Amino acid sequence: MGEDRTQALKAVLEARIERLRRNPRQRAIFRVETQQVADYLCHAHIREFPPLVVDEPPVMGGTNQGPNPVELVLAALGTCQEIMYVAFAALMGIRLDGVEVSLKGRMDLKGMFAVDDTAPPGFERVEYETRLSSPEPPERVRALVETVERHCPVLDVLTRPVQVAGKVWLNGQSLDVGD
Repeated sequence: MGEDRTQALKAVLEARIERLRRNPRQRAIFRVETQQVADYLCHAHIREFPPLVVDEPPVMGGTNQGPNPVELVLAALGTCQEIMYVAFAALMGIRLDGVEVSLKGRMDLKGMFAVDDTAPPGFERVEYETRLSSPEPPERVRALVETVERHCPVLDVLTRPVQVAGKVWLNGQSLDVGD
């Protein structure tokens, strides 16, 4: 990223941070609408973007027209890390020439398919490796890494229990499911 772009990004972020300091009760709400289209094929509608296509690979009975939901979780973590590195590098005055993240998640599919109720249906473990390019001294980059690890929203969502509430509707009527 060029110096002009870094300075512009820093100015935008500093203005946002100042608004948050003046109004600490402010909260952001993110919205997504999803819709099953055919079999496993789904569309996720996010802001004004074209639908994000989500599907399963043929080995799961899908048509492989897009990533599956757990791949999107990994992509969310990797891209969130990259965005946070760029943001905090700009704020901290650290030159960052590149960020890449490789991720993998391990799942026991028996949990997802109700073959073994003791197996969790989601990831058992997520691993990632981040590759940074920077001419900065290791101490400065280490401070950047520590800041990103403490403040990455998706990493936080994956590592801290988050309240999730859902409601199911059947033909326009609320369907009571559990508590």
